[in-house]
Amino acid sequence: MSSHDPTRHFPAGEVSRPGNQPPPMVALRTPNPKTPAGGTLIEMSHRLRPRDYAIASLLYHHTTLTTDQLTAILFRNPITCRHRLGTLRSFGFVDRFIRRSHPGTPNLVCWVAGPLSARLATLSAGENPPTVRALRERQDRIYANPALDHLIATNWFFTNLLAHARTNPHTCLLRWWSERHTAAAFGQRIHPDGHGVWADGHRQVGFFLELDRGTEPIGKLTQKLSSHRRLRAEGGPTYPLLFALPSRAREQNLHRRLAERPEPSLAVATTSPESGDNPADPVWRLVGNGRHRLALADLPAGHAQPGPLNPGPPTAADHPLHHLG
Repeated sequence: MSSHDPTRHFPAGEVSRPGNQPPPMVALRTPNPKTPAGGTLIEMSHRLRPRDYAIASLLYHHTTLTTDQLTAILFRNPITCRHRLGTLRSFGFVDRFIRRSHPGTPNLVCWVAGPLSARLATLSAGENPPTVRALRERQDRIYANPALDHLIATNWFFTNLLAHARTNPHTCLLRWWSERHTAAAFGQRIHPDGHGVWADGHRQVGFFLELDRGTEPIGKLTQKLSSHRRLRAEGGPTYPLLFALPSRAREQNLHRRLAERPEPSLAVATTSPESGDNPADPVWRLVGNGRHRLALADLPAGHAQPGPLNPGPPTAADHPLHHLG
């Protein structure tokens, strides 16, 4: 296949016709909501389904999701997912851009909120919808974000939990909050990469996630514990702090460093790809608990008493897929 072939390294179905090469990364073409192709929510309401409402919420609150992530969360067939997203894009509900990958690896198709989905998500939350200009700037910021790979990896963590719950009915991701939402909900005391509440049967485990890509010194990771300790002392929940690390060697180094300065008031658990890629499985090693690994649902956690720095147990509206009923 020629290096100029437009379908090279693109997921099947993302290039509609031979010769139609996807635009460069700078292109984010969002239909003008004043045109017939991007009409009002009322005009397009007959074309929307509950799953589309879920897509709108996920994209607006979690910035961007890839085609594979949306397939894992909401669809049973990747072709069906691509077709539906293409239809939604055709009338301005969502938009997308291509994330160029390293040579020899597939490029990622990243989906972002379009004019209609952004309007739906904000109005349903009682917020003012963004202007067309503000939305375009938001899309460009997402595309230009130097930490985009980190964001995609973080979203994969929660996507894997949602995918696990689809085939294990006794489990459920009851809450998934972004970094920004988490910081706001906990009084800006902490800034983890995300927060979730995982349920397995009657057991609920809230957690804070730090997804490490190996770009910071180990000492920088250990410094994150102090803010969580202060939150706990000021009435925060007793949720464990989870470190998802890029290798077993880095995981072992972190455990050695934490053993030098233990935090008895905090539960800290770690994992790395060598232990498995499903965060619901027994992949978590508690600091100070030897080498035995626990499932996410078996980690020590408690909601504690709700208060100004503690939102308490999840509500039905917290469920990331509550639009599906």
